[in-house]
This record gives sequence, structure tokens and C-alpha cells, in this order.
Amino acid sequence: MVRVAGLRGQVREGVPALSQEGMTPQNQLTLINEQALKLMEEQQRCWRDLKPKLRDAGVVVLQNEELTDDESDWLENEFESNIFPILTPLALDPAHPFPFIQNLGFVLCFELKRTDEKVAQALLPVPSKIGRFIRLPTKPTTTGLPETIRFISLEQVIVRFINHIFPGFEILSHGAFRVLRDSDVEIEEEAEDLVRVFETMLKRRRRGDVIRVKIDSNTPEHLRDMIRERLQASTQDMIYIDGILGLAQINELIPPDRPDLQFEPFEPRFPERIREHGGNCFSAIREKDILVHHPYESFDVVVQFLKQAAADPNVVAVKQTLYRTSKQSPIVEALIEAAEAGKNVTALVELKARFDEEANIRWARALERAGVNVVYGFVEYKTHAKLSLVVRQEADGARTYTHVGTGNYHPITAKIYTDLSLFTCDPTIGRDAAKVFNYITGYAAPENFEKFAVAPLTAREHIERLINKEIKNAKKGKKAAIWAKMNALVDGKLIDKFYEASQAGVQIDLVVRGVCCLRPGVPGLSKNIRVKSIIGRFLEHARIYCFGDGDALPNSSAKIYVSSADLMPRNLNRRVEVFCPVENPTVHRQILDYIMVANLADQAQSWNLLPNGEYARVSVGDETDKFNIHTYMMTNPSLSGRGASIKYNAPKEPKPRK
Repeated sequence: MVRVAGLRGQVREGVPALSQEGMTPQNQLTLINEQALKLMEEQQRCWRDLKPKLRDAGVVVLQNEELTDDESDWLENEFESNIFPILTPLALDPAHPFPFIQNLGFVLCFELKRTDEKVAQALLPVPSKIGRFIRLPTKPTTTGLPETIRFISLEQVIVRFINHIFPGFEILSHGAFRVLRDSDVEIEEEAEDLVRVFETMLKRRRRGDVIRVKIDSNTPEHLRDMIRERLQASTQDMIYIDGILGLAQINELIPPDRPDLQFEPFEPRFPERIREHGGNCFSAIREKDILVHHPYESFDVVVQFLKQAAADPNVVAVKQTLYRTSKQSPIVEALIEAAEAGKNVTALVELKARFDEEANIRWARALERAGVNVVYGFVEYKTHAKLSLVVRQEADGARTYTHVGTGNYHPITAKIYTDLSLFTCDPTIGRDAAKVFNYITGYAAPENFEKFAVAPLTAREHIERLINKEIKNAKKGKKAAIWAKMNALVDGKLIDKFYEASQAGVQIDLVVRGVCCLRPGVPGLSKNIRVKSIIGRFLEHARIYCFGDGDALPNSSAKIYVSSADLMPRNLNRRVEVFCPVENPTVHRQILDYIMVANLADQAQSWNLLPNGEYARVSVGDETDKFNIHTYMMTNPSLSGRGASIKYNAPKEPKPRK
């Protein structure tokens, strides 16, 4: 809806620009379609493999012909009571033109005939608020085994009882399709009111150009042609799915009453060092920097930090960036409480957080009503940095407490995304954070930062200097190493710099969860680079950048930075991002010797990137012998949050990968 739509726009406008790998927009679209089709076919194969396993476990996805008479009667009553009133059939004839199908719209199509009348066509859009699967009543068992849970898809139920919607018609054929539309939002730099512009653009997004039509492969050819023509889609936009449309909706099949089929519940830890200070976040941070490792440690720490700031009479100012957050955001509530308590509160609400624009506008309005100074950042840049700043009057003067995060201020995703929250009252970091906020609110770029590297001002050059230093050390015969963890590695200039470092002898280990445009292990180019991806229970989301600084990794003098930025052109050139150094010895060791070493040591959930661009699953010994980073982190407490108990309950160190 965004990247492909952008390429489609380039093709439509005849843009001749080549990508960094030398392909035209049309070349890229052709390859994307080929690879996306293979991926979708593999997804459907997984779904076909999963269904019998679900059935064996007592969760059955039924076909119409498998229903009992009692179940059919129950379903018909359910259909008449709860589904029929919501559905709106749409005839297609000269008096009823083809309707607008919204983005991600799921539609059933029918060919109908009444006795002695000509054939007619009709559409039946399926409202998104209806569940995709209907759970049938379960019957008590006498065996002591769990009851069999039986589901049937909504579209099968609609087809089964279509006579209620088209009484007197014979259904000659039917099919289903799903529409994806261009959802990119472009903002003109001369926009006078960013909020109003976005409100207009969001309405326009719903009517974006069609960029993909997914059609059930059982849909007859003449209905396929009708859909393509009426949606004004090209042949390359049509994808035929042998399976289920809207595959993500099978998450509705996870029954809450079968916890035995889900991951064993995990309760995040709350840092004991904060408990030792009576729950006072400021007192604990004053003692020493704290690194909270989500989701293994609770996001409630971040919420408590801001709630205590709101309630503390000694706090005079709170500044906060908001990129994505939850519907009922405790972060926003804390900021409102702080403003109502008379604090000077500033919130940077990023309207350009894609697909969260509407929610962010709503939060911005609520914050403004409470008296918060709300700013929207730059027109040309997104503010992606994750920063909180609290200024507190203390006996020896004003002290700044800073939170630097690698992920969003979102309590829901913080339960499944691995991210880092660094809390510090280091005055230099506090000053740098204040400069970032002033840069965003006042547009005046600071002349210098004491410790931060900030995109789009200094970050790229700073990273290049760090890599160049490793290259210089390697050429001098010193040990030289780089470890980095990120979501994506796309930036061509930095990829070339990594290649240069590899050729100089720098040992480079990268953990890249998603897209990686670097090819590791290529003789003469990247033989000293290793790339892996970890895909498991949690989504790896933290960004960590480590440089040996004259020694092999890990070492106590290494340069470590945490950030919310990936190494992509958009992060380094078109976003406000912060790379924050880690200097406290305990936090330094926690990140380098535990988190990064564990990432590199993982075997159970790792895939290695090969020189040809393909991935190979790591396979070492028995499943029980494989080191699993997520299991390790759930069972080993962190360093900086353990307080006095670390003497008796220190984490077991994972072994570095050889």
C-alpha cells in the first residue's frame, strides 16, 4: 500500500530514476510481483499444513458440508439475528453502478438468475466489524478431554444462507476478492495547517488508486474479468489466491480457553532496584543508570516514570515525543495529568506515523485541551526519536532525567517487541535531549551535541567516523570489530562502508531482523561479515550499535549506542533520530555481554544470510540443546535493574558465537 504504490506512481509518471541496485521502477515492480507471489503461495501452503494439525489438537475449521443439522439450524438463527441486518447487497446494472470498494475491502460477488429472467450480477461487501470466523457451540464431553472447538468462515455462512439476501434467485456462480489501495500520504512543504492537511489526506487515502486485487482462485473467469474492468486494474495487479483471502484474520482462531496451545504465559519483571527505592523512579535513577529490557521487564516502568513526574511537586517540566501509542494510552494520560497539575508539558506528536495519523490527531486534540504545548515537528522530516525529558528541582538545583527508547511508547507492543529503555540523569545527555526538543519545536539546529548523534544533522557522519576508526585500527594490525542489531539495513553508502571495513579486516557481526541489502561472506568483498536474523516468540525491535575501539568484542571500552533508527536512508536523511551512547559500566555490560552476546549465540530461532541473498535456518544438535535467546532472557534477570540481589542472582552468561 506504500512502497509498491510509490513505484506504481513512478511508472505512471514516467520517472526514469534507477534504484541503488540499478533497476527501473518497472523492473522493481516485476521482481516484487514474482517474489510476492511466491511468498503468498508459501503462506497458503503453511495454512493448508496447519489445518489438520489444528484438527488433531481439537480446533476444527469446518467446510459447509461438515455441518450437522443442529449446527446448521443454530447457524441460520445466528445469521438472521446478527449477520443479515449488517449486510448490504449491491446490484450491478445501469441503475446501480459499480460501488466504491474501500481499502482492504473484502467483497463477495455473485452471478444470479431469477426464473425466466436474464442473468444479473451483484456484490456483497463484508463489513470489517464482523468476525471472520464464527465459533459454533461446543458440546460437553464425557471423556475428560478438551471439547472440540469448531469454527466456520463467515463467507461460507453467507453463501450457505444467501437465499435470505437474494430470495427467489438461483446462484449460478460466486467468488470473492479483496482490494488494496495506495495509502501513501504526501504533504506539500508550504502546508499552513498540518493537522487540517492530514485530516484531508486521510479522507483521500480511503479512495487511493487500486494497486492490488486479490481474487479467490475459485472465482469464475467472467467474474474475474468483470472485477478487473470495473476496478480499472491492470493484469499485473491481479493476484489469484488458492486458499483464504485476508490470511491475517486467522488469528481469530486462537481460542482463549485453550492456553495449552499457546506460549506459556510470561509475566514481565519489574526492576528490583526501583522497588529498593520504595518505587521512586527518580531516586533509583539518581543512584545509577537503569536499562529496562522489554518485554522481559515491564513497560510499567516507563509509565510510572511519567506518572510520578506528573504527581511530583518538584517536577517543573516534562517533554515527550509520541510516534505510536495505544488507544487508551497511559502515556498520554500521564502527560495530561502533568499539565493539569501545572507542569510545563510539551508533546511532540508525529502526525506522519503511517496508519496511526488519525489516532495521533485525536491524542493531539486531547493534549491541547489539557494545556499541553503540542507541536507537530517538521513538514519534511518525521520525528522518530523516542525521548522523554523530566526536569526536577532538587536541593542542589535543577536535575534532568532522560528516557531514551528504541521502541514506541506503546504498552501493547511492548509486551511482544524486544526493546530497550535507558533511564539516566547524566547532565550531558539531558542537555542533548533538551537540544533535540528545542530543534523540533524551534527549528533552530544546535551547533553541536555533547554525546548524541542526531539525524538528519550528524548521525550519518558519526557512524561513518566510528566505522572508519575500526578500519584504521585493522590496518594498524589492531583488533577491530563491529556488532550491530537492527530491523533493516538498506542504506547503500553505509553498506559500502561495511564492505570497506570487511576488506580491511574488521570482524563484523550483524543481527538484521528484516530487510538486509548487504551480501555477507562474499570473497574479496565481505568475507568478514556475518548476518543473521532472529524470528521467534518476540519481535526483535531494539537497535544497538557496538564498535570495538581497538579491541575485539565484547570489551569494557567498546563504544555502544542505542537508537530507534535503522540504517536506512529514510532514518538517516529524512527523520529526526537519536543515537545515544551507553557509558555506565553496568548498563554497558548488560547490553554488550548479555544482550548482544545472546543475540549472536542464539541457535533455536536464527537464520543465517548466505552470500547469494538466501537464508538458511541454523541447525545445531537436538532441539533441547539449542540456545534460545528468548528463553534465556525470560529466565535470567537483567543487571542494571536487579539492585542488591544481583550478588545472589546474576544472569548466566551466554557463550559468544565462535
